[in-house]
Amino acid sequence: MARKKIVFVIVEGPSDQDALAVILSRIYSSNEVYVHVVHGDITTQFNETSQENIFTKVAGEINHYASNNHLNKDDFKEIIHIVDTDGTYVPDECIVEDENATEPFYSLTEIRTKNKKGIESRNKRKSTNINKLCSKQSIWDVPYSVYYMSCNLDHVLYNQLNCSDEEKENNSFKFAKTYKDKVPEFLRFIGESDFSVTSNYKDSWDFIKQGKNSLNRYTNLGICFQPKDD
Repeated sequence: MARKKIVFVIVEGPSDQDALAVILSRIYSSNEVYVHVVHGDITTQFNETSQENIFTKVAGEINHYASNNHLNKDDFKEIIHIVDTDGTYVPDECIVEDENATEPFYSLTEIRTKNKKGIESRNKRKSTNINKLCSKQSIWDVPYSVYYMSCNLDHVLYNQLNCSDEEKENNSFKFAKTYKDKVPEFLRFIGESDFSVTSNYKDSWDFIKQGKNSLNRYTNLGICFQPKDD
């Protein structure tokens, strides 16, 4: 029997892992799934990530895991990277100065923040890095693709914005419990809902970059589970 290969899934936080790890393991049952939490947004790490080194940063995550587990690139089937859009492609006029917004507050039309220039800078850095990533087909010679949750994973999976950490944790466990034994239902949810953008990979990224789409509830993750040529 051929040795199972690893599907390396990169997510931002532990609640993302809790929501998706079991379901992804069921979908990729012929392979090993490892959901890697980067504990933050690798595309916006200030003074650490730029368009010049974003590929190296992502490669570093998989290289570190491979080194610690005595693996090489041939042990990996693919890299799946899931990112929140966080409204990164909206025009600057959608970013509204609000002294009461101690944390960025997201709606379908705007981002309210007490640091407008900071969010504008973040969006520029994040969008530039994501644009680089979604043009890449492999990293460390392993097939690579990046998928978005807009405005974030909570928005797509639970139809909620601005969740607290406790809400994220509770929602993720409920979601995993709902779908862990219902893979076909999950695939329909993620790939056939009114928020599913599954035309093709490039077009799905072109779509989310338009207008206020990166604040609205959309995901192209369903493309990940469409049949692929081996």
